[in-house]
Amino acid sequence: MEKTPSKRTEHRAAQVPVPTSLPASGDLASRHKHQNMDRAMRAAVARVTGGISPHSVQEAWSDWALHLSRSPGRQLELAERAQVNLLKTLTFSARALAGKDGSASSEVTAPFAPKDYDHRFADPSWAKAPFSIWQQSFLSVQDWWDQATDNMRGLHKQDADRTRFQIRQLLDLVAPSNLPWMNPEIIAETARTNGKNLVDGASHFTQDMIQTLTQSHKPAPEGYKIGPDLACTPGQVVFRNDLFELIQYSPQTDQVQAEPVLFVPAWIMKYYILDLSPHNSMINYLVQQGFTVFMISWCNPTADQSYLSLEDYRKSGVLAALDAINAIVPDRKVHANGYCLGGTLLAITAATMARDGDDRLASITLMAAQVDFAEAGELLMFVDESQVAFVEDMMWDQGYLDRPQMSRTFSAIRAEDLIYTRAVNRYFLGKDDLPTDIGVWNGDTTRMPAQMHSEYLRGLFLENRLSAGRFAVEGRVIALKDISIPMFVVATETDHIAPWRSVYKTKLFTDCDLTFVLTKGGHNGGILSEPGHPNRHFRIGHRPADALYAGPDHWLAGQTTVTGSWWPAYATWLGDQSSGREEPPKTGNPSLGYPPLCAAPGTYVHQV
Repeated sequence: MEKTPSKRTEHRAAQVPVPTSLPASGDLASRHKHQNMDRAMRAAVARVTGGISPHSVQEAWSDWALHLSRSPGRQLELAERAQVNLLKTLTFSARALAGKDGSASSEVTAPFAPKDYDHRFADPSWAKAPFSIWQQSFLSVQDWWDQATDNMRGLHKQDADRTRFQIRQLLDLVAPSNLPWMNPEIIAETARTNGKNLVDGASHFTQDMIQTLTQSHKPAPEGYKIGPDLACTPGQVVFRNDLFELIQYSPQTDQVQAEPVLFVPAWIMKYYILDLSPHNSMINYLVQQGFTVFMISWCNPTADQSYLSLEDYRKSGVLAALDAINAIVPDRKVHANGYCLGGTLLAITAATMARDGDDRLASITLMAAQVDFAEAGELLMFVDESQVAFVEDMMWDQGYLDRPQMSRTFSAIRAEDLIYTRAVNRYFLGKDDLPTDIGVWNGDTTRMPAQMHSEYLRGLFLENRLSAGRFAVEGRVIALKDISIPMFVVATETDHIAPWRSVYKTKLFTDCDLTFVLTKGGHNGGILSEPGHPNRHFRIGHRPADALYAGPDHWLAGQTTVTGSWWPAYATWLGDQSSGREEPPKTGNPSLGYPPLCAAPGTYVHQV
């Protein structure tokens, strides 16, 4: 019996591009086979390297080395830097060893300090000799390499950043904090427990290794289950297709704002980052403020969904959700809120709707979302033609970008804390990971379908088409300047995924009424800034429609810091864009094909 090819197999064969450099005549089938052989080879290598292209690595170091070899002045500068750093380290070491009881006295000032985000040497024991000497020696070498991989005239900035990143990975691997015989915390804990910490650490390492090899999903700890504890705001799934479930949250007030709110989360994360524990759930907060809230919960795609595209996410995702909301809350426009890549997708959707005369949106909110990727932070280190092709071939082979392949990239950017500090605590100090709601969510990763992720990498990250006026939807280019409804844009101060100055550039490519908020925290922590959260602040500014553009530094200099959470300011802004309060709408609309299907958080959020 002849086997019928699966949809994924048919799609893979159809999607293999014919290189434009080849002549038009000849046997196309044989060329496809040859190309598939190349792609399969690259995919196999990609699995070994974690998706990193060896060519990109070699190219970066070659560019750096050739430019350094032709820069005698820079070589002298680095030689002087090495001498100065060596002298500082030797002087500090001598003074530290001469200190009372062999410890560094208060008069001995360390010449090198860890970076702000590096907490490996926070323990007071690192201030005592000989640990302080080892620490300063390491930081001295790190300082020299930071200088050596700084920009040089003619050197491609991306290559400079890549060499710095790669050498940082090597240095972090051999940092004294990672070596049990050089880390005072490990030595003290081993003496205190008679080595039990190392036994417990070996057990943790074995557990993690088994989980990594089997790719099993770690169950949530007690008190952090999805549904009872996390993502627990009451509601109902009122629509479901192959791509997403739409959740309508139950009202908690007698009157609600007439216009509902739709949240569009990124497809690289589970939606419940916005509905964590009840105390820090943005969804729960807005429902308590009298808003009817809907949430898209994306599916976790499998290899059979490798064909899903950005256009599918726009039409079968955002627009399908709007259709459902219009049926449930008729004759009302919708406030749309997009987070991270969900915000980028929302911006594309809104610009297309504006071009086509679709006026169903009342306002747009973008949270830690970029529309221009020229300054997209450290993730740009992983994006060039060779790297994108490498990732594409890996996805072509397996049908998606898998959870570990994606999480390794984000962890490597902050390897000091996300990899090595955790490894030391878990494997050498024998400590269990303390469960937190955001930690459980962070481990609940998703896959990304091959075609969509390829389009995103190429069209947005690599070629930056959206802000350049070269992003086409249904064969026609869209423009962000066509958006005329009010916008609320949120950036976070220490975001290394969507840097705030990059998010700020939304102002450069739009002319509508726009409110911009810069809040304390990182990509996730800055958004989860609930009222009552300690040590929070934000800055907020308003730009009227058609106002002149002001750069980010000029804007920052003119803003005052507001203490507390930005959520109340956002709720007030949403209320100002609404038409008033009325009776809450019913849940779903069975007569129009949107019956309540199951209780929130639905079924897709449980897919692993």
